[in-house]
Amino acid sequence: MSTRKGINSRFRPPRACFTCGVNAAAWTWPAVDYCYDCLPGGPFPAPPCERCGSDAYYSQGLCDRCHPGSPEYVGSCKDCLAWGVYRRHNWKCWQCRWWSSHYPVGDCLYCCRHVTVGNQGACRLCLENARHIHVPGQPLDFEEGPRIGLQLFFANMAPRRQPKPPKQSVRAARILLAQQAEEITGWEQPALFDLSPDPEVLRELTTAQAHDWSWRTDGIVFEHAERFGWSKRQTNQVRRSLKMLQILAPEGATTIRATEVIRLRRYDSDSNVRSTLDVLAVADILIDDRIPTIDRYFAGKFDQLPETMRTQLELWFDIMLNGSRIPPRRKPREETTVRVQIIGLAPIVTAWAEAGHQSLAEISPAILIDSLPEESAKRHAAMLGLRSLFTILKGRKLVFADPTNSMGSYQLNGTTPLPLEPAEIRAVLNHDDPAIALAVAIVAFHALTNLQVRNLQLTDISDGRLTMPDGRVILLAGPVRDRLTRWLDYRATKWPNTRNPHLFVTMQTAPRLNSPGHQFPWKKAGISAKALREDRILAEVRATGGDPRRLTDLFGLSIEGTNRYVDTLEHPDLTKPP
Repeated sequence: MSTRKGINSRFRPPRACFTCGVNAAAWTWPAVDYCYDCLPGGPFPAPPCERCGSDAYYSQGLCDRCHPGSPEYVGSCKDCLAWGVYRRHNWKCWQCRWWSSHYPVGDCLYCCRHVTVGNQGACRLCLENARHIHVPGQPLDFEEGPRIGLQLFFANMAPRRQPKPPKQSVRAARILLAQQAEEITGWEQPALFDLSPDPEVLRELTTAQAHDWSWRTDGIVFEHAERFGWSKRQTNQVRRSLKMLQILAPEGATTIRATEVIRLRRYDSDSNVRSTLDVLAVADILIDDRIPTIDRYFAGKFDQLPETMRTQLELWFDIMLNGSRIPPRRKPREETTVRVQIIGLAPIVTAWAEAGHQSLAEISPAILIDSLPEESAKRHAAMLGLRSLFTILKGRKLVFADPTNSMGSYQLNGTTPLPLEPAEIRAVLNHDDPAIALAVAIVAFHALTNLQVRNLQLTDISDGRLTMPDGRVILLAGPVRDRLTRWLDYRATKWPNTRNPHLFVTMQTAPRLNSPGHQFPWKKAGISAKALREDRILAEVRATGGDPRRLTDLFGLSIEGTNRYVDTLEHPDLTKPP
């Protein structure tokens, strides 16, 4: 019995590699806690799969398709037995996942299995078989399928039985979902009085009551704790938050809304909301009804406009964010691009509404040109937003003519890189925060970009050399190595159990695998990474006399970028005094 249990345990989901924390451990039995890339003395080539001969090695001598513990291992649905589901979806197809959130678990009246049962008393497998042999004009025969044999099928490939409803815009769906979060659904019991619970009583109940969701969440909590190196305190925080949500949820509720998780901060200041949301999402019991930041930003800028004008802008906003498959087709844009264009559009469109215009179809080329700001940067942002706005409206036939055709082209004035004061750089180089000191040193000595600094990983640095993704190998300067040693000591002391492979970690990223935000650590440092990089490149231009080939090889610049710095040699304000 113990031997069989030991054999089965070899093919459970393996631990992550002890070194990189990304790949799976090479072997579970005998235990080898490193992947083949991180084995001491390696890297070594991974062997082919013992079953299929594939090169996509995963663990225990098998590839990611043959190993039962791999995320890519394909199995059968637990409810309808359809083939083609994954472990990360709790071994359920999409239809059965929907069934489990709408119907109870019981014994099927026809196949006698203990699974989710629909309104007819039949499981989904019996229902699909009855539909398969159904004769038009007659009721469904559920008993015929179990009598002659049930036909299995592939997962997530059920034919559509009804016409597809009209497509609703993603923005309208988000707004509707946010409104429904405050409404009463069919199975919820409305509260007579909305009273906040006593935080002390709530914390006592978390240890005194039974918890129906523990079997769905505890395993995920412990898996996250082991995978991301959570501390015991953080693990207990998440478990306590999950128990509070079960107590606060209405009787019979099987899902939790994200806004309800965020409200936990009112009752427990020590709750870990972000990690709790991660666990609920993996358990597939989370309804994310949070309104995205970009949606709130758009509503704050254009909420007071006339209805017709606001509807036109909402159409533009939806197509910019989500694209359009209806001709004229359009690819979705990044949220940063949309935000910049909103900044350029908001003052102009607001001024048109204050002048009495009710629709953007009333805007003529003369009105548009008179509304453009004089400042170069604002004018450029406004023209980009206006071109995008009227191009979409003209394609949807909401305006008669595109007034931006008469604007012509506008070339934004280029900027000249400027050096920084040496005293300012020395101050942040000797900052008390080891993360700030190291980041500033890397940019000041080697001119890396902010994105490159945030994406640096521990394995990129070896023997005092930094290997870049483009293949460049940078010999780190002495001051950089000194600050690197100081930061690594601080990192190991502050987060000894973190599995994050990035060089820089924060309180938010230490229990996860993502990189820090774009403002880390420059907002606290009070200096711009872009200005610091430009200062370093300008110093190299002066030292080498503007050798383009040297600048390109050393900093990975393009031809246009190199010329931008070389041109500063002839700038009268940047000429080095004799």
